[in-house]
This record gives sequence, C-alpha cells and structure tokens, in this order.
Amino acid sequence: MKQLITIIGPTAIGKTALSIHIANHFNCEIVSCDSRQFFKETTIGTAVPSTAELAAAPHHFIQNRSIFEPYTVGDFEKEAIATIDRLFLTNDYVVLVGGSGLYVNAVLKGFDEFPEIDPAIRENITASYEKLGIIYLQEQLQKLDPDYFKTLLTENAQTLQNPQRMMRFVEVCLGAGKPYSSFLNQKQNTRNFTPILIGLEANRSILYNRINERVNIMMNEGLLQEAKTVYPNKELNALQTVGYRELFNYFDGETALEFAIEEIKKNTRRFAKRQLTWFKRDQNTKWFDFETPYQTIFDYIKLKNA
Repeated sequence: MKQLITIIGPTAIGKTALSIHIANHFNCEIVSCDSRQFFKETTIGTAVPSTAELAAAPHHFIQNRSIFEPYTVGDFEKEAIATIDRLFLTNDYVVLVGGSGLYVNAVLKGFDEFPEIDPAIRENITASYEKLGIIYLQEQLQKLDPDYFKTLLTENAQTLQNPQRMMRFVEVCLGAGKPYSSFLNQKQNTRNFTPILIGLEANRSILYNRINERVNIMMNEGLLQEAKTVYPNKELNALQTVGYRELFNYFDGETALEFAIEEIKKNTRRFAKRQLTWFKRDQNTKWFDFETPYQTIFDYIKLKNA
C-alpha cells in the first residue's frame, strides 16, 4: 500500500523538522506544497528550509520557480502528482508537507471541472477591473457567490487580493450563470495512494510566541534587504504575501520600520489562525502537540499502515 504521509499545520509550528525526521525514518523523499516556498527570489521571508535541512532529506518543489513565472495551483497539481507517482515506484512512502491548504487539497483530492466561458466575458471583467480595481471583483464575487466569498474571507483572505484568481471566480459565475462554488467538489479524482494526515498544533499563546520569534530571526537574517531586492516587482502575485507587503509599505514611506515589523507579526498570526480553520475541517487528520516525541508519530504511521 502506497502511503502519502501528509504533514499540515500553521506556520512556525515545526512541520519542516518533523517531515525530515519522518523522511529519514522511512527512507523516503519530501514533496513540499508550501506555495510561498516555490520561488527562488524569496528565501528568508518564506522560511525556506535551510541548506542543512535540504541536505538532510531529498526535497521537491522548493524554490523551483521564479517570481516572474506564472504558476497556478493547477500547474502544481499536475507536476506534484507526476513526481509522487514516480517516487512511489521505488518506495511505499512519500512525505507531503506544507501550510497551503489549497495546494494540499489539490494533491489529495484534485481539481474540479468548470464549463468553457466566453472570452468576451473575461475581457469585460478585465476592463472593469482595470477601471475600478480589486474592490470591483470582490463586490462582484460577494454578490454572485456569497458563500464562497465568505469562505475565502475566513480561510484564504490572500486570494481576495489576487486579481487573476478573482477574475476567474467572477467570469465563471457570470458565464455559467451559477455560483463558482457550485462547481467545486463534483469530480472524484483517483489517486494511487492513501493519505495519512498528521497535524501539528500548539497552545495559541505558544504558537504566537513562536511566530513573533521567527519574524525577529527573519529580520536578523536579512529579510529587509531581501524585500528591498524584490521591491521593484512588488506588483507580482508571488509577492502579495505576508512579510513582503508590510515592508513594501515601509519602502513606500507609508509606515515606520518598527510598525512594519509588528504588522508582519500580527498578519502572520492571523494567517496561522486561518490555516488552522482550514485544516481543522478535515476529520481524518490526527493532531499532535508540536512537542510530541517523533517516535510516537512514527508508531502512529506504522499503525495506519498495518
């Protein structure tokens, strides 16, 4: 039986360390589904595994793209499944790890099929967006698919700031005459593996302290300079994320540096809360305290495979 050991949980909880220990224990490889870590130009602010961590176990989908390359969750699904299937040819285990719920779902469940949409509809939506901005798209989605808008607001608010994704949602609603969400979860995708879902969690105050400390470490490691390097391209979708947006505001003269750093901490804490809300929906996940001994988790995996 092929087992995809899937490690999920909020940012800064210790998923990377656990995934490496599991990979070493079961002599297998790691597939990352952290959408923030795909890009070569953003290392510090996305908490890419260190050189030592990357050397400790084979990793896939870490800094394999440039921020200048379009890369969708659909692209990732196809590439990740092909990689996982190849790894299963020589091993019964593969580790999937990451905090991007949408990308985890893409691997475990696949994507849904949508109807063809008249290109003229997209052209009209694009023209309206260029004239009225992202608020136009948000208002349209809230009107046309209020349930999905609420879901995004609660669990994946970053998507509401992504014009390409938002235009897609609105064009489906208008072109099909039905809510975008009505097309979700219709198709059962076949997978050649059984997932073992393992979640890491901690008391909220502990998690928030870990997040605050991680941000301090990032700043000490050079996040400010990294953000300055990519600042000329701040409009790219890959850079519309916590840790960079706040520093871009500082570079724009809108905030002080100390305020920007505190905003990174606050927004990362909010991001972690949304991650937990997303992941807690799946009743098949076995949750462990982040300080649980690794052997306990190894034993659980072996039990699931018995």
